[in-house]
Amino acid sequence: MTSSHPSHSLPDPLNAWHTQSIEDSLAQLDSNPQMGLSAEQVSQRSQYYGLNELEETAGRSTWAILLDQFTNIMLIMLIVVAIISGVIDLIDWRQGGLEEGQVPFKDTIAILLIVILNGVLGYLQESRAEKALAALKNLASPKVRVLRDGKPMEVDSKQLVPGDIMLLEAGVQVSADGRLIEQSNLQIRESALTGEANAVNKQATVTLAEDTPLGDRINLVFQGTEVVQGRGTVLVAATGMKTELGRIAEMLQGVESEPTPLQQRMTQLGNVLVSGSLILVVLVVVGGLIQSGGDLGVLQQLVEVSLSMAVAVVPEGLPAVITVTLALGTQRMVRRHALIRKLPAVETLGSVTTICSDKTGTLTQNKMVVQWVITPHHTFQVTGEGYAPNGEFLITETAVSAQEYPELQVLLQGCALCNDAILQYEQDDWLILGDPTEGALITLAGKGGVDKEPLRRQFPRVGEIPFSSERKRMSVICQGSDGSVATNDGQGTTDSPYIMFTKGSPELVLERCHSLQAGDHTEVLTDEQRTQLLRHNNQMAGAGLRVLGFAYKPLEAAPNDGVDASETTEQELVWLGLVGMLDAPRPEVLDAVRRCRNAGIRPVMITGDHQLTARAIAHALGIADQHDRVLTGQELQKLSQSDLDNQVKEVSVYARVSPEHKLRIVQGLQRQGEFVAMTGDGVNDAPALKQADIGIAMGITGTDVSKEASDMVLLDDNFATIVAATEEGRTVYDNIRRFIRYILGSNIGEVLTIAAAPIMGLPDVPLSPLQILWMNLVTDGLPALALAVEPAEPDVMKRPPFSPRESIFARGLGLYMVRIGIIFAIVTIILMALAFDYFPLHWKTMVFTTLCLAQMGHAIAVRSNTRLTIEVNPFSNPYLIWAVTVTTILQLALVYVPFLQNFFGTEPLTLTELLICLGFSTSLFIWVELEKLFIRWYKNR
Repeated sequence: MTSSHPSHSLPDPLNAWHTQSIEDSLAQLDSNPQMGLSAEQVSQRSQYYGLNELEETAGRSTWAILLDQFTNIMLIMLIVVAIISGVIDLIDWRQGGLEEGQVPFKDTIAILLIVILNGVLGYLQESRAEKALAALKNLASPKVRVLRDGKPMEVDSKQLVPGDIMLLEAGVQVSADGRLIEQSNLQIRESALTGEANAVNKQATVTLAEDTPLGDRINLVFQGTEVVQGRGTVLVAATGMKTELGRIAEMLQGVESEPTPLQQRMTQLGNVLVSGSLILVVLVVVGGLIQSGGDLGVLQQLVEVSLSMAVAVVPEGLPAVITVTLALGTQRMVRRHALIRKLPAVETLGSVTTICSDKTGTLTQNKMVVQWVITPHHTFQVTGEGYAPNGEFLITETAVSAQEYPELQVLLQGCALCNDAILQYEQDDWLILGDPTEGALITLAGKGGVDKEPLRRQFPRVGEIPFSSERKRMSVICQGSDGSVATNDGQGTTDSPYIMFTKGSPELVLERCHSLQAGDHTEVLTDEQRTQLLRHNNQMAGAGLRVLGFAYKPLEAAPNDGVDASETTEQELVWLGLVGMLDAPRPEVLDAVRRCRNAGIRPVMITGDHQLTARAIAHALGIADQHDRVLTGQELQKLSQSDLDNQVKEVSVYARVSPEHKLRIVQGLQRQGEFVAMTGDGVNDAPALKQADIGIAMGITGTDVSKEASDMVLLDDNFATIVAATEEGRTVYDNIRRFIRYILGSNIGEVLTIAAAPIMGLPDVPLSPLQILWMNLVTDGLPALALAVEPAEPDVMKRPPFSPRESIFARGLGLYMVRIGIIFAIVTIILMALAFDYFPLHWKTMVFTTLCLAQMGHAIAVRSNTRLTIEVNPFSNPYLIWAVTVTTILQLALVYVPFLQNFFGTEPLTLTELLICLGFSTSLFIWVELEKLFIRWYKNR
């Protein structure tokens, strides 16, 4: 084979390279494993394939995001009101119509400041640039060693082309996807890409079926993964956007963000308010002209009335109150170990109907724990949690001493000696340095009184036959300091100077055994016993446990190191037993799953692990029953989208899934009307995290890519934290509805009061735009902020989630606002009529003050929908007491402080006038309390 064929037809980098032999792959890519590509070939392919880097689609510019904020229909109406108000002020100013000391354009300036404030708040929420792709790019190694023109050299990774020969060694990141040509003990950690924690042992010589899952393609390497051990030579097969990492980037950029339920509801609210306001303006202007007999002289007054109504209908303080409410929600969630990255996600969590969770580390502890030990004559159940070497050995649920069972003692010695992990106690916790499986074995030995370090010094390792994916076992040869290996009771297991311990696949280790350890002696291993041991192995594997077989062999001399020694040394072994371990469920998750069920939320497990393990964990946690169907990635791949849409309603456990499978599952659930939260930690999870209504990344094990694509980060990687955050989300949504009910009830009352003035024949507008802004921002805003921190209702997690598609006016909210607005207006209109007749100099200030004080009583009454104010603990929300007190003082300051009087156009009220205002304003509080009594009576009758 040569390396100089410039006219060679360049192949599609999307070929299924794992199905092809090394020779076929080299031939297709016209490459030479000894020489690599020539400079001419590299140049030609660089032009054809482009650079080996991820391409980014253009997003919205900063200016586009900012301008979008001012397309909100309520802000547009305020801008129009500000312009018209400015024109009227300009006309009055030129005609000398302004009173002495009156500030021109103050309404226009105030309204425009509110518009700008709301626009900036919206921009700050939305302008967080997507950094997921930038984090993906960081996975690419800057330099890579390749073979070109027969010489090894180091080049920029972006200069790689298909057909390059890439050289790998321990510690480097893989810079492109490729087909292995040769390898020596090569292990690659692919957890960022596949989600599986254990390093993958690679094999160059195998060819695989086309539908082999990504995590099982042991003859390929992938960009962004890390070489843990060994070395390898790779034929680069795909670069840039054609790599698996590139496909994830493409999926990530193809996912379009949908507006959150809160954003949709606010849009609906704006449309309804503006539409209603415009209809009312038309009715007032037309009605006023008809009443005046078509006199155009009253037109300016009618326009001023319309402006005041338009300002009154828009809840100017609402965006700020919602933003602060969501921000306070994020602070509470941080205290519960959930970090919110995107503010609207706080409320969105309350709408979740399905939580799709990864298994490892989220539902489980990410710590392998031995559950069962089966020696030739005994079955032991092992207790304990995590890596702490504390626990009991049980036989038929009765605790026994491990030292009383010689065959168990020898097996525990094998666990400690045939082991490269280290158990450490740091910061009040037991930690493992090394492989989690080996860590579980050291912990098991510690529970049985076998300490690795003293044992290792007593029996130093003098040889090793390492693990490989072909052999599926490892052996260590140890030398006894006293010429024998002994159990704790002093019974010797062998008189030989050396002993070899072997662990690995139970079937393969058992094949090489001719006897078994029975107490303190050995017996010949019969066919019947072999069958029984394999049955035990299958039972534990079927329960989702990872099972290892242990054996030993006395040796008269230490063999040579290396795999070749296995053919002679690893024969005629003595069987010790089986060890079954599991990444145990987190103890708090069982209760969290139960709370999910009670709250009408369906938990779903999506994992890259084996289906038997997934089923066992799901059953233990109550996510699925023992016989429920587990859908694997291979089965899912064959389903059409419509078939999958039907399956997602029934299936709660998915195993051996790939990145696009996760994305399809989330999309299928969303098409079924589900509101989906999705957890993930790997690069492969990023598209599904972005597609989900709530993407949840892992704070401890998560990659930067997954965190940047998410809405929320779990600081403790715990499923129970998701449930706690969901509770906070529901509380936030309840509080948002509470203060919307409070704010808009008064706005409707303001609008109706203003509309009534010209109909009643009053000569002036009762409220100026500036006074209305004061009410909407201060009088409404401060108590609304206090209502935003109301504690959760007792039943918040004992009811199904409300539909994320429900209207903001659903469940009686719209009717309540209209009803209270009308009552509010009737009370104020009656006062307005009386004040105009009996207190003509101060009637407008009395209307203004009554509206403001009435809102204070409304704020106190609206804390609960069903309980009377006297039944609610007033100190459970002390912020409301402060808000009502401060707002009342500020309102009185507007009436009695001279420079504020001048600016806001108020007059000082006499004590009689003030008491009349207070009396009328109290009637709204009394009405709301009477409504609660009526509803209670109606339900109980």
